[in-house]
Amino acid sequence: MNDINETIKLQLKLIEAEEQVYILYACESGSRAWGFPSKDSDYDVRFIYIRKPEWYLSIFDKRDVIERPINDMLDISGWDLKKTLNLFRKSNPPLLEWLQSPIQYDEKFSVAQKIRDISPLTFSPVSCMYHYLNMARGNYRDYLQGDQVKIKKYFYVLRPILACEWIERYNEMPPMEFDLLVEKLLPNGSELKTSIGELLVRKKAGDELDYEPRINPINEYLDDKIQYFERITASLKSKATNNDWQLDHLFRSALREVWGY
Repeated sequence: MNDINETIKLQLKLIEAEEQVYILYACESGSRAWGFPSKDSDYDVRFIYIRKPEWYLSIFDKRDVIERPINDMLDISGWDLKKTLNLFRKSNPPLLEWLQSPIQYDEKFSVAQKIRDISPLTFSPVSCMYHYLNMARGNYRDYLQGDQVKIKKYFYVLRPILACEWIERYNEMPPMEFDLLVEKLLPNGSELKTSIGELLVRKKAGDELDYEPRINPINEYLDDKIQYFERITASLKSKATNNDWQLDHLFRSALREVWGY
């Protein structure tokens, strides 16, 4: 793990030098951060960066994403701070997940923490629940129907459904860690929790989880919860927020902090 950490940090420094940017924050965003990597899982590194002030003072639209597919095991990409803040004001779930990732590779300056500090003001339960429900619904439809199912896909339906449950119960962004969602939301001793626990042990051990007979307690839970969240999301309404001045202020303060602007 230390070797790959050093490789990731070196690649981030190379990106800073090649692109003439500062990387403000970098983290793991995929199955490793969720807590159920396979033995051959790649590293999905995501970052937020800022360019020099003059780059933003232009009449032209410019590319606001940096991507570096390094190899089969390492994929690195990031968003410009201005893009980040525009997505943040829309309560973008992937971004909100990045900011609370349990695996962080770099955090410079105060920008990421300032975004976290105001995240309760921009968090939209409706848009986040829609995001997770759509993710769950698509994977459930494509991989978990019939007597034989692609068993590793259970995690890619369970996690977003549990995220919906967390949002409904706590009215906040759910944690990334799958173990924590299961522990907090599912009753101890239930057949469902036992089935998920057994599957998780196999996943973490590196077992090949391909097509196998469906796991009925999990399918029944997912059937019920997908239908339930389809019903309630249809009746939810987004709350109106106006925090644009705070985001403008945060962007300008970041330029000053990083570049002395």
